[in-house]
Amino acid sequence: MNTEAVSGDLVIRPMTIRDTEAVYAIDLLSFSLPWSLRAYRFEVSENENARCLVAEYTLPGEKSTLAGMIVTWIVLDEAHIGTLAVHPHFRRKGIGRELLFASLRDALKEGCVLSYLEVRRGNLAAQTLYQKYGFNVVSVRQKYYADTGEDALLMTLKPIDETILNNPK
Repeated sequence: MNTEAVSGDLVIRPMTIRDTEAVYAIDLLSFSLPWSLRAYRFEVSENENARCLVAEYTLPGEKSTLAGMIVTWIVLDEAHIGTLAVHPHFRRKGIGRELLFASLRDALKEGCVLSYLEVRRGNLAAQTLYQKYGFNVVSVRQKYYADTGEDALLMTLKPIDETILNNPK
């Protein structure tokens, strides 16, 4: 597995309405059940519980490109990671890790003590990333994904801990 660091400049920042078309394009390349463009626009402009971040990547001498995104919902003291994706050209460079880190760090600052997400049973790369940050499988949501009937693993991180964020496994 190639885990090389990002060799250009990476900035994690809040998603804006202007970003939603590029975010939607990443979603289409990443998932068999992508969210709609309208859904991303809603999360950015109308959902007070949504925390939407993008990873903007710039190679020396080139224009910046949106390389990834994450949407997290904050409800009381819980952070539900709704989606996380990295453009195929930028995978295995630590961008997903940086997005997850930023989202968890922000959730901790907002008083969250627990984070959870659903991940396809067959998505071993994502499961490995989440486990690196201390997420554990707590249950299975059978036939969760409508396109294939694949199970989802419900993974939780409790507590969201500064130690884990500073020193992933």
